Amino acid sequence: MTVILIENGAIITLDDVRHVYNPGYILLQDDRIAAVGSGAAPAELRARATEVIDASLMAVMPGMVNAHTHLFQTFIRGLADDKPLLDWLKAAIWPVAQALTEEDAYLAALLGLVENIRGGATSVIDHQYIHTEPGNDDGVFRAAEESGVRFLNARGWADMNYPPAFQETPERIEAEMRRLHDRWHGRANGRLRLEFGPLIPWGCSDATMRRTCALAAEWGVGTHVHVAETQAEVDMELASRGMRHIEWLHSLAALGPDVQLVHSVWLSDHELDLIERSGAVVVHCPVSNMYLASGVARVPEMYRRGIPVALATDGPGSNNNQDMMEVLKTTCLLHKVSSLNAMVLLPEDVLWMACRGGAAAFGQPDLIGSLEVGKKADVVLADLNTPLAMPVHKPVSALVYNLAARDVDTVIVDGRVLMRGKRILVVDEAALLDRARAACARLFARAGVVVD
Repeated sequence: MTVILIENGAIITLDDVRHVYNPGYILLQDDRIAAVGSGAAPAELRARATEVIDASLMAVMPGMVNAHTHLFQTFIRGLADDKPLLDWLKAAIWPVAQALTEEDAYLAALLGLVENIRGGATSVIDHQYIHTEPGNDDGVFRAAEESGVRFLNARGWADMNYPPAFQETPERIEAEMRRLHDRWHGRANGRLRLEFGPLIPWGCSDATMRRTCALAAEWGVGTHVHVAETQAEVDMELASRGMRHIEWLHSLAALGPDVQLVHSVWLSDHELDLIERSGAVVVHCPVSNMYLASGVARVPEMYRRGIPVALATDGPGSNNNQDMMEVLKTTCLLHKVSSLNAMVLLPEDVLWMACRGGAAAFGQPDLIGSLEVGKKADVVLADLNTPLAMPVHKPVSALVYNLAARDVDTVIVDGRVLMRGKRILVVDEAALLDRARAACARLFARAGVVVD
């Protein structure tokens, strides 16, 4: 039995009343949280510990959920800067992705998951839609298993209006989902899971969408889809179907608490009503929306309505990193400046979105997202002892406004320490960088892509 006692830190629980114990302690027993409290740990808990972590001058928080990314894009970041979404897809994503192999997918994913660990994310949803080789999804799952991260593969699909290399028939979509579900879903003590990932409304037929939603309900898994990212995409849907994105999903009975609506920038009041009534989760990607000049989602209004909002980096091709610490501050600042209201979102609100909202998006609100007894032992320690934060009057404020990925010190998932003292323990990080660099060069050569 592994029993880890973390003591002397500022324990940011994100429980229902948002307790902060400063100082406080937390006891991890195997893969669960066994105790959380204020002040010094009782002697009987110290006696049980097989390892003690001194968190003095640190914030101790739940692991964040990066609720939407595309891990293969670690190899594409910076390739098509300063382009809107549809131009960016044509210039960067599609040419390179057509040449992606299973080994490329594995290395890009492992690199991206190490990046997520360094950014304080313990859970990751990967919208993985590149199936140019049959084993690409297996490569990504293999990387997730090795990294120790809690992982949900939203296997992407499109069956119309998309480059032929990335389109699939309904039969292939279902066959691959069944294969991956049988092989990977629930592996690694339940850390690895699978759900459906229809890519975009304009790339998905009504019939296949109904079919995959029915299978998702049958298997008890979720559905993860880009919606209303740009005004141009909404206009395309209005022209082809006569409906906006959320209205289309509603017409198919495809909205519910097990659905994650990624981006949700260009929504009407009616669509917000539909989301609120359905219990669906909105996944907000502020850095990507700014990078691609897509627009500003109505997140403060959603949050006030009680719509669950999760946060995400989006893929590193349109960010260009996966730093959830950066996403916290960006979320606050974007909505302050766009609303001209300095109080519109507080640090406590965005931290809640990153953890509790992320847990809802991940489909495990009862297991992750807060530091409470019985929940999974997914914990992040961030260093407050830095000139960039000192003096720390309010730990939550410092987390959101002062710290960055460089300050994440320790990351624990399922009671296993993945990073300690800012050193990755699960892989040889230097060797991984070398392998990924070489694989990326070979990929670009095969794809015929020359970087100016």
